[in-house]
Parts: sequence; structure tokens; C-alpha cells
Amino acid sequence: MRVGIVWKLFFLTTTLCMLILATVYIGQSFFFKQYYENRKLDDIQANIQLFERNYVNVKGNVAAIQRLEQEFYRDNNTWITTLDKHGNLRNTNDFYVEIKLDYSSNEDVPSNSTIRIPLYNLVSIEEAANESSPIQVGSGVVIKAVNEYGAYVPVRIEEQKQGKYYWGNDQVVELVDDKYIKMNIKNGSITYLRGTVTEIRIPEENNVSSLMYDDALFMGEIKQFQADLLQDEDALDDLHINFMEMLDRVHNNVKYKLFIKPIRGSDGSTVYLFSMASLQPVDEAVQMLEEYYGYLIALVLLLVILVSFYYSKKIAKPLLRISSTTEKIANLDFSEQLSIRSKDEIGDLSSNINQLSQTLHSYIEQLQRDIEKEKQLENTRKEFIAGVSHELKTPLSIMKSCISILRDGVAQHKREHYFEAMVKEVDKMDLMIVDMLELAKFESGTYKMEMDVFQLDTIVAYICEQLSPEMEKKQLLVHMQLVPVTVEANQLRIEQVITNFMTNAIRYTPEGEELYILTVEEGEFIKVSIENKGVHIPPAQLDKVWDRFYRGDSSRQRTQGGTGLGLAISKNILELHHVPYGAENTEDGVQFYFYLRKC
Repeated sequence: MRVGIVWKLFFLTTTLCMLILATVYIGQSFFFKQYYENRKLDDIQANIQLFERNYVNVKGNVAAIQRLEQEFYRDNNTWITTLDKHGNLRNTNDFYVEIKLDYSSNEDVPSNSTIRIPLYNLVSIEEAANESSPIQVGSGVVIKAVNEYGAYVPVRIEEQKQGKYYWGNDQVVELVDDKYIKMNIKNGSITYLRGTVTEIRIPEENNVSSLMYDDALFMGEIKQFQADLLQDEDALDDLHINFMEMLDRVHNNVKYKLFIKPIRGSDGSTVYLFSMASLQPVDEAVQMLEEYYGYLIALVLLLVILVSFYYSKKIAKPLLRISSTTEKIANLDFSEQLSIRSKDEIGDLSSNINQLSQTLHSYIEQLQRDIEKEKQLENTRKEFIAGVSHELKTPLSIMKSCISILRDGVAQHKREHYFEAMVKEVDKMDLMIVDMLELAKFESGTYKMEMDVFQLDTIVAYICEQLSPEMEKKQLLVHMQLVPVTVEANQLRIEQVITNFMTNAIRYTPEGEELYILTVEEGEFIKVSIENKGVHIPPAQLDKVWDRFYRGDSSRQRTQGGTGLGLAISKNILELHHVPYGAENTEDGVQFYFYLRKC
């Protein structure tokens, strides 16, 4: 069963598009999520590195640090903050409680002093600002703190009366309350403080810090990190400096990534860069794409079928047209040309077929012309033979008459005259044969013209000198204007052309007339012209003067003309030089001219 090219292209294109679509879908399903997540995490890590450099450069300037935190959030949609070596927030002085102590179990903390405890790690802003909260200004409270390398870290503030309501880091409180874990806490001791609340500082609304630390998940991770620090004895090991740790977290089925980077602060202490990024946008993007692909595939399937069919028709149409045109070319019908509408391989093919058609057409026409030329050459041969026969007939007749007279002994006193007449005719026949052989050599197409470099004006003057006796015999007045110039041509053949032109001019110029021999520079060429006064050539015969055996008189008399081959030979010599030449009537004469290239 023969399947057309349209359907072949349709099935091939459809199959290819479906494979591409399937590849994209599989890549989306299995690789895009991981790629997207890794790209997001790499960007966040790079920005954390940048944040670290900027943090070190600001040297503890609180306003500059807060500005860096805002810029980080704006660029990554992720909060970042700094923690001290105990897990407490740094650079936060807008949320705290001030307590006047009346008891302290730590000798380093005087019992009658006033202390200020940051609250971000212990209670939310909303809860601290609640007017119904048992802990208010004037309330008696008990503070439980963990001793940490000569310092204490408050982990719980509870009301003194009931002891049930408290603000605290639940994760650390669990460590303190658990007897087994409590024994593993660094320094292994707890500080108890008791006093009265004198001030509770609440951050202003929309404050940068409050917006960041109102995030319960973010604060929960900070509290957990503080608990891990208090429990882990190696948390402050110098080996951890400059190494970033990434931890996975899941809250409400949403994945998060924690970034913890210990660095050296401006005061030489350990500072933790703490950031938490949500991967929910990645999951949402992937889920949205999966749902989108369901609709997309149905639409793409329809488009693939329509576009594949149109594409197949579009591609096949010029091919079908090419097939039709080449079939006509095979039948030697070159009338139809392919229209080229595209600059591609099909357009090139159409152009090549058009060129092939034109070439074949031109070759066939050339063949027809060659056949016509062959016929014309045959006629020319016949004319040539007829001309030769005519030219040889007269001298042969003269010689025959002379021989007959000499044989019969008639006019013995003119014996020398008849012998001279026969010698003259023999010379003319010899000259004609030489010219005929030379003309045949030029017209054969095998003669190679060798080029020389010579002084043209010298050659022209020399030829004029050689022909001066003939000019004097006809009393011609010669005018020469020669430009000193060097040309590149075949010197012997150019001499032959100039001689032929001048001999022809002398022969046909009436006695006592003028002869002009000029050379004129025209750009890269030099023009040689020979003009004789007193006669004209009929305009209809100007082109015939270059034909063999043409003499300019209808009777073809030989009394004044030469062999009739001189101008024909000159024509072939000039054409082998590939230079312009011609003959034209002037106001009162005839001018023959040709050009040569200057050297």
C-alpha cells in the first residue's frame, strides 16, 4: 500500500511531538521538584554568606543589622536573625521585663539589684500585652535560670502567688524539670531569683522585630535551638565555626529548612546566624504544574494534531510541485518555473531545479544554434571555396594566356613583359595562400596569442616610414599625433594590424588627400585610429569590411584591391587580444580604429 508523503510527515511529526511532551512531563514529575528545591536552597545559602560578610562589616550597629535582616527577607521571603552563644536573640532591646530583685541564689547577682530580661524567647508579644495576664507591673515573680559559663540564662518567669502561670521556654523548662537531663546541663546548676515587676516593655506595632518574632514557628525553632545548645556540650566547639548546618523540619505537612551558621562576632564571641525557609512555595508550584499539565496535555494533543497536519501539508506542497515540474522537464518541457518562497533547503532545491531547467533549456538552444551554425559554416565553406575559386580563376587565366602567347611565339619582343606578368600573378597567389592559411589558423580557436611589452608610438612611426614610398606615390598628406606609451600585446600581430589598416587606407584614399594617424589615451586604454579623407563606405557595408574577400566594390575587381583577407585577419587578431575595434564614416572620410591596454 502506497502511503503519501503528507501522511508520513504527519505521523512522524505527531510521534516526535508526543515524545517531546512525554519527556517534559516525566522530567517535570520526577526531577523538577528536586531541581527547584535545590536551586532555592543554593540561593538562600549564597545570600546567607553575603549576609554574614555584611554583618561583620557593620560591627554591631543595631540599625544596620535590622536593615540587613529586612533586605534578606525582601530578597528571599525568609526571616534571618542572630543568636548569642546561649541561644538568646541579639540586637533586640524593644521587648523585655524589668524586675526589682529581693532574693537571689546566685552570688554574682545581688539580691537588691534590678535586672532586665529579654522576653522574645519566653513569651509572645500578644500574650505579654494581654491586660488579663497574671504577670503585670507590680506582680511578684520567680525567675528560673540556667547557669551557663559564669552567666545565667532565664528560662522561666512564673507568678509568685499561684505558681501556675508562667512565661518561659517550654523546651528548656522540660530539660530543667527532668532530673536525668538536668544532671547533663553544662555547669549543672540552676539559679533562682525573686522580685517585683517594675516595667514591661512592649514593641511598637509593625516594628521589624515584632513582625519577625510573632512568627510562632520561627520562635519555636529558636527556643528548641536554645534547648539543644544548653544540652549539647560541643555546641560552642571551635570546629563548628564557619560551617553551615541545614536541618529538615515539618510543620502542618509543610516542609521547612533551618540554616544555622556559627560565626565570630565583632567582640570575638560566637554568634549564630539563624534562618528558616519554607519549602511550601516549591510544593505549591509543583502541585500547580501537575494540575496544569493535565489541561495542557489535552490542549497540546489537539494542537499537535492540527499543527502536524498543517506542517505536513506545508512541507509536502512544494515537494509535490517539484515532482510535477521535474516530470515536465523530463519530457523537455521547460515552460514551468518553480516559485521560491522560502530560504531553506526546499527553496535551494527549487532554485537548483529552476537553474537546471534553464541550463538544459540553454544547452538545447545552444545545440540548436550549433546546428544552425554548422549549417552556416557549411554555407561559409561553400562561399569560401567559391571565393577562392573566383580569386584564383583570374590569375590562372592570365597565366594561361601568357603561356599560350609565349608558346605560340607571338610578340617575342614582349617576352619579358609576359614573364613578369606571370611572376606577379604567382606572387599574388602565394600571398593569398599565406593569408588564407593564417586566417584559418586564427579561426581554428587553437592559436595562443603570446603577449609582449613594447613602445607603441615607435612601432607606428616605423610602419609609416616603411609605407612612405606608397604614400608619396599617391601624394598623400600624412598627419601623425603619437602619444609615447607602452602597451602589452603581441608586437608582431599588432604590426600586422597597423600595416593592414594603413595599407587599406592608402589604397582607397584618392591622390592628394590627407591621412591622419593618431594615438589617444582613454583611461587604461590607448586608442589607435587611422583615418583617410575623400571617400566613404556605404553604411550598409561597414560591417562587411571585416569579411574575407570583401573589397568594397560590387564588381570585386582586383586592380586596386588586395587579397581581401587583410581586414578579416586583423579582426581575428584583435579579437584574440580581447580589445574593442571598428570602422566608421567620419565627416569627409573613413576611420579604422582599435584599442590596446596600457602597460
